[in-house]
Amino acid sequence: MTSGTLRTILIVGLAVGAVSVAACKVTTSTNTADNSAMSTADNSMMMANTATNTAQGAINAAVNASATAPMMSNSSSSMSGGNSTAP
Repeated sequence: MTSGTLRTILIVGLAVGAVSVAACKVTTSTNTADNSAMSTADNSMMMANTATNTAQGAINAAVNASATAPMMSNSSSSMSGGNSTAP
């Protein structure tokens, strides 16, 4: 091999290495944006879970209230004046 060929191989190898390093490097601004998006998603999920828990608590309270409420009987219709054959 001539020195020109070796020099070309070396330059191409360095260029490939530089492109590889540049492709793998994560910039701070991209990482910050990703973290911000994840934080926003986490907060939204937390708020949705809180709303779900609150709604479930309200449902449970309503079920408990209806279970302990007194039952009203509708017997007044049988006592009102119907057709009677007695004198």
